[in-house]
Amino acid sequence: MTQQQEKDEFVRQWAREVLGSSYVSKTRPQVWELLDACTTKLVSALMAEEYSPVLAAEVGARLIREHFVGSRALRGTLQLVATGLPGVAGFTCEEVPRERLLALLGALAGGYSRELRERTLGEQEVIRQAVLQAKDEAEEAHRATEARFRAVFASSALGIAIVSLDGTIEDVNESVARIFRTTRESMVDSTILDLVDEGWWHELAEANAELVAECNEHFEVDTRYTVPDSDEEVWTQVTGSLVYDAHGRPEYQVVLYTDITDRNLLKERLSWQAMHDPLTGLANRTLLQSRTESALDQSTPGHRIGLCYLDLDGFKTINDTLGHRVGDELLRAVAQRLHEVVDAEGALAARMGGDEFVVLVPDSGGTRAVLDLVSRFYDAITRPVHVGEHELSASASVGVVERETVGTDLYELQRDADISLYRAKSDGKAQWALFDSEQNAFARQRFRLSAEMPAALDNDEFFVEYHPITWLADGSLAAVHAEVIWDHEDRDIDSAEFLEIAEETGVIIRLGTWMMRQVCEHAMEWVRSLGSAAPIVSVDLSPRYFRAPGLVDEVGRILEETGAPARNLRLSVPESALFDECGDPVDTLSVFVEMGFDFVVRDFGSDYTHLGRLSELPVSTVCVEGDYLNGLAGHRAPEPLSEHLVHSVVSAAHLLGMTVIAAGVRTEEHAARLHKVGVQAVRGEYAGERASALEIRELIDSGEFVGSR
Repeated sequence: MTQQQEKDEFVRQWAREVLGSSYVSKTRPQVWELLDACTTKLVSALMAEEYSPVLAAEVGARLIREHFVGSRALRGTLQLVATGLPGVAGFTCEEVPRERLLALLGALAGGYSRELRERTLGEQEVIRQAVLQAKDEAEEAHRATEARFRAVFASSALGIAIVSLDGTIEDVNESVARIFRTTRESMVDSTILDLVDEGWWHELAEANAELVAECNEHFEVDTRYTVPDSDEEVWTQVTGSLVYDAHGRPEYQVVLYTDITDRNLLKERLSWQAMHDPLTGLANRTLLQSRTESALDQSTPGHRIGLCYLDLDGFKTINDTLGHRVGDELLRAVAQRLHEVVDAEGALAARMGGDEFVVLVPDSGGTRAVLDLVSRFYDAITRPVHVGEHELSASASVGVVERETVGTDLYELQRDADISLYRAKSDGKAQWALFDSEQNAFARQRFRLSAEMPAALDNDEFFVEYHPITWLADGSLAAVHAEVIWDHEDRDIDSAEFLEIAEETGVIIRLGTWMMRQVCEHAMEWVRSLGSAAPIVSVDLSPRYFRAPGLVDEVGRILEETGAPARNLRLSVPESALFDECGDPVDTLSVFVEMGFDFVVRDFGSDYTHLGRLSELPVSTVCVEGDYLNGLAGHRAPEPLSEHLVHSVVSAAHLLGMTVIAAGVRTEEHAARLHKVGVQAVRGEYAGERASALEIRELIDSGEFVGSR
């Protein structure tokens, strides 16, 4: 269907709604032309670069001016605009600007309501003038005026009631009876206060009293009325004014009733949508924060609060393998079960997005009570879920915080719940973890470091230094091993600690690229100053960095920009990264070798099943490291088991035709024992202290190390 056909169908349905429910004095072509113009305005408002409510409000007002005031006119218009206008504007379901569409509906309803109110006040003035003329003019004029009043009274779409000064209803038109779902006869001799629910009684009574006392010329209040023997609610806008006798004394009231039920329902719907997740119907982040802040405002000593963060385990796999529709159905089922359990305990279930949920216990009965609730809702959400032909089992990791509200703020509560969730996932998933100040201090430190790393890169807080690697045969320099150092302002941080965090958070991609550039710049400087004596540089690539898309292109660009020769660089990759299921590490390795790089496999021997495949890769050197090497250190005889393990790993490397480097070698005796079992080069305290690029050059210049070439 073309966009014009979409528009024509939209206008046709709109005309059907207003013609089927309203009095109009126009022909169908005139109605069609009018609604076509209104549709154009609404499309312009929806697609405008900067949203303005003016066009939508004008459309609402025009519907009133053209007498589209029937009971279905506004409701039918709002429903049609909400479902059909995006298609007229050319949007698909995924592209619908939801927030703008909701704002446009509100503006349309608001314009309709304002124009209806103005019309109401105008009719009220006509009625008041007609009543005054009926009292002051001659009998003939009185009868004519009375006839005009009765015509307006009988035909008006607004509810009109004649009310005595004490609030007793003396007469009503059919519109009042229709609004309140009753008959005219049953309303006579009741009071205007009988037409409001108890919660709205005081406001109407006060406004009416001020009118009768002539403190105000008129009043206008919104009220709610529940139809007897029914749960149906009627919302009305009540407007009252006085009619005076020939002597200027108040004689009675004219009270007008406007049915605003549809408008109020729309307002409530918009409010609900602003506070709830559209997929699951649970509270969203906004409502959760509001309720949490309210709970924390409770300053009564002993008042406690609980907060549970949930994260479904393996949900991404379900989405990727079975599709988002199945994933959405699983989320709805989990949300419903979660809500049923926690709502019965006065707790609030919320969805933060994705597969993350939160349970707020605003009035906790203590840690044991919260953990009991966690146990019950965990059992509920982990029961199998049937989605079509699939039976799915959801598991979750849960972080739990429970404490007194006094001395607790929102940020601290959410942070501790998040850290507890992180600990639950780190400990193996499918379990809950209760906040523990000592254990979580370590996790908070890791969180802090992960947050600080990007800024530290921007502020040049990292630098690269080098560990010498020496040949055991003659003590000459085999290579240097690059290590990135963080010059943190507060404390010394071990490289292994922050590199692990960088790997988990993804910062390793940026950090690895930065390190590669630094190493290449140093390598080129050594080539310029030392010539053939320039050392070979070994650079560690983390598993995540090695799998990064575009790594080969990025390294090639760095070589081109720095001028560093690839033959002076060795790329060190963990053995496990060469045989995982992500990407194609063999192809990556081959491309780097074609560029001139040599490769080192570190953590060699961690899995003997890799040895056969490793022999097929273009790798010439392996690095062995680990606690079992320490069994050959010290003054006592080597530990037999450690010596056997080292001998086995080194022998396997020799069978593959590879050079063996050992890391973490501290003493001459340690080095001698490793040399005896076949290790050819070492790195550690024995080989030399860590040094800057300038210091490495000076050591080679001074003759302390024989160059690597």
